[in-house]
Amino acid sequence: MKLDNMVAAVVTGGASGLGEATVRALAAKGVKVAIFDLNAEKGEAVAAEVGGIFAKVDVTSDESVDAGFAKAREAHGQERILVNCAGIGNAIKTASRSKEDGSIKHFPIDAFNQVIQINLVGTFRCIAKSAAGMLTLEPQTDGERGAIVNTASVAAEDGQMGQAAYSASKGGVVSLTLPIARDLMSEGIRVNTILPGIFRTPLLMGLPEKAVEALNASVPFPKRMGDPAEYAQLALTMIECGYFNGEDVRLDGAIRMAPR
Repeated sequence: MKLDNMVAAVVTGGASGLGEATVRALAAKGVKVAIFDLNAEKGEAVAAEVGGIFAKVDVTSDESVDAGFAKAREAHGQERILVNCAGIGNAIKTASRSKEDGSIKHFPIDAFNQVIQINLVGTFRCIAKSAAGMLTLEPQTDGERGAIVNTASVAAEDGQMGQAAYSASKGGVVSLTLPIARDLMSEGIRVNTILPGIFRTPLLMGLPEKAVEALNASVPFPKRMGDPAEYAQLALTMIECGYFNGEDVRLDGAIRMAPR
């Protein structure tokens, strides 16, 4: 797909981290970008910087997602690109015993469900609604109507202790990639997923310096966290390369996560 000012894109979670980097990379190519996020202050600021628009969107809500797409399409027209970066995580053991008093507790089901609803169901909700819109587009010369990029995690394949919900949600994103690519193949819509390792996002960069150094040392090569711009670089490759379809690609400096 050729990226220029004739193309519109939606990036969920686009106000910070991997999503923000992708917004900036797309805008640098001339693409008209709409940011979906809950952080209105940051989202509006990034949109203003890149000449895009912002919509406050909760990916767990049909009404919110519908309103976001309506706003984006009114401003920019039907998007040909969707990049899903919205997500959360938590760290809770499935069942555990207190070191203080020996009491036993289990993973709260509401907390498990929240991660699944945002990371997995929210991703699928945005895919389904965006793809339905893409079907209204005229195909380009190669028959392509659109491209979708999802964000999973290396935790989908080697989740650590306490990551049952997060790993399940990201594993679901990996598993839905090929079936959706097959669902949409006759309509010229490609679907791919990135599995990032540890990246310099606001969450990780807020850790103590020693913790950041330990994370850097855990990466085989290069011995550092990934730069969000490197995620964006791969996302744009997946979008621009017309033969890239139905793939799940790790972007992690060859890291394999330890149990803890």
